[in-house]
Amino acid sequence: MHFADALTRATKEKSPVCVGLDPSVSKLPEGIPHDAAGVLEFSKGIVDAVKDVAACVKPQMAYYEVLGWEGMKIFWETCAYAKEQGLLVIADGKRNDIGSTCEAYADAYLNAQSPIDALTVSPYLGSDGVKPFVERCSKNNKGIFILVKTSNPSSGELQDLPTGDEVVHEHMAQLVESWAAQVLGPESNFSCIGAVVGATYPEELKYLRTLMPHVPILIPGFGAQGGTAQDVKYGFVPDGTGAIVNSSRGIIFASKGKDWQETARKAAQEMAAQLKNLF
Repeated sequence: MHFADALTRATKEKSPVCVGLDPSVSKLPEGIPHDAAGVLEFSKGIVDAVKDVAACVKPQMAYYEVLGWEGMKIFWETCAYAKEQGLLVIADGKRNDIGSTCEAYADAYLNAQSPIDALTVSPYLGSDGVKPFVERCSKNNKGIFILVKTSNPSSGELQDLPTGDEVVHEHMAQLVESWAAQVLGPESNFSCIGAVVGATYPEELKYLRTLMPHVPILIPGFGAQGGTAQDVKYGFVPDGTGAIVNSSRGIIFASKGKDWQETARKAAQEMAAQLKNLF
């Protein structure tokens, strides 16, 4: 199934919640070993806790890569497990390169057998650093989310620079829409090419939605970073589809006690309720 169609179905059937898996070893809850095996146990435990509430999970690759080869092994095991449990899997690696290197990245993460459904991508090398990912998305029913306006405080140092009558992130949004419009899902009329726009910039999000009518938006920054349900409202289209909202720390580390799974589930349920009440 086309990625955008699968994503839209999942948000309708469950919620637009995306749970970020950021399993920092130093923050693992009580009773979980502070090693690679502990990270895998924790990651699977969060998947079990949220699988009936969230549409997808977003493993942050840095927290697995820091554990070396064992970390990469458990990253793939986590992705496969989440997929088996009925979740869409977005690998947060922000990959980008050109030429054969970009082709290799695209083949590594977006091949037909991969448990990864989508990958985050940085676009700042231009279209030849994006095209190989788009080709794999179209061929293998995968997706990408391209960085447009990120949630971090210093994002404006580059992304808000003026370029004539617009700023960089607005120009980037128009490029993303132009790529996206070529690969639309037959059910959803959204593309397998998505965008990342932070909840911490709600006015920009509102305008960027108008620039990218066919683009599913991944909205980070909810909860611990300060974004609220009201902040993310205009990332959706009127029927409540077209966006997923990510929360990481606010869900996975809602408790560091023995009740961490139960507390994570409750946090995800509360977030889902807040988002559903918007429409």
